[in-house]
Amino acid sequence: MNIIIGVDEAGRGPLAGPVTVAAVILKKVIKGLNDSKKLSEKKRFELEPQIIKNAIDFAVVHVSVATIEQINILQASLLGMQQAVGKIAEISAASILAKNARDRLMHELDEEFPQYGFAQHKGYGTKYHLQQLQIHGPCVHHRKTYAPIQKLLQMELFK
Repeated sequence: MNIIIGVDEAGRGPLAGPVTVAAVILKKVIKGLNDSKKLSEKKRFELEPQIIKNAIDFAVVHVSVATIEQINILQASLLGMQQAVGKIAEISAASILAKNARDRLMHELDEEFPQYGFAQHKGYGTKYHLQQLQIHGPCVHHRKTYAPIQKLLQMELFK
């Protein structure tokens, strides 16, 4: 079964107010749906209860003006999308499965490459991991295009 989550925002262009993001998983297609910019306000308000009634799950998030001004409108929109989608149970379930599978893999890599401590930091750029990279250089599982590893490689320590 494929689950499609629709995510969109409103309010990126205005000079005032929050940016608002919604995420929806529908049970079925609703007649009359279209891009909100192509619908009248009256039609949008008529469709809203139908959307809610036919939603498996949905979330609406407002990202404040203070946040917009702190991180910019694009980042605020992306933050809102992340928060809206994160409230949907299927996304949380998928997140758990992905995290557990990756953690198991990092434990396996730790057995193969114990010098890096993958089981502890799961590959993130902790102080210990960076120290081990300086000592041992990157292995085949390191992302050589990432800045900390590029920096080590540019120092020609491990070429």
